[in-house]
Amino acid sequence: MRAGFPDFRLGSVLATSFTGTLSERHGDSVERIPTPQRLIDWLAVSGLAVDSCTAAQLDLARELRESIHAAATAAALQEALPSSAVHVINDRSAQGRAAAVLTPGGERRWRLGSASRVEDALSVIAADAVGIIAGERDGKLALCASPTCRAAFFDTSQSRTRKWCDMNTCGNRQKKARFHANQRKNPTSAE
Repeated sequence: MRAGFPDFRLGSVLATSFTGTLSERHGDSVERIPTPQRLIDWLAVSGLAVDSCTAAQLDLARELRESIHAAATAAALQEALPSSAVHVINDRSAQGRAAAVLTPGGERRWRLGSASRVEDALSVIAADAVGIIAGERDGKLALCASPTCRAAFFDTSQSRTRKWCDMNTCGNRQKKARFHANQRKNPTSAE
């Protein structure tokens, strides 16, 4: 990734990976798309390459990100979806020009219009959010157990009991904290 910026935390679900571009929401938050160029970078890594991005388009993207996070959080908690979040998701979904295409390997990919615009990419992300929040995909929305993170993620594990948005970050951090707390309680147990 570009020097000076935090790495992207990419998952297998487009919409919840997008919400992960702002992490540690309840701690020292980390903005992973602070500039229009970083949004271009994230979209390219996610298979939605665009030609350019303005500051206004970055604002639209962040508004969509926060709306998806709000709606996914409500769905994970089995609460009513915030109407303002639903409105933004629906608007972004309807505003883009993208088509689902089948790859030779039998996978679905998105093809943006010939003059790829950020709005086209956002429509794909919004459509993915609609699918997971509506329960159309096999899995369940959950919230990261880390008290500082609380990221919404899509749990596709067999038991649907995953606790962390990412085992390599939040899960590992929590396990280390628990280990160190146990070491302080029982300093002789490590010997």
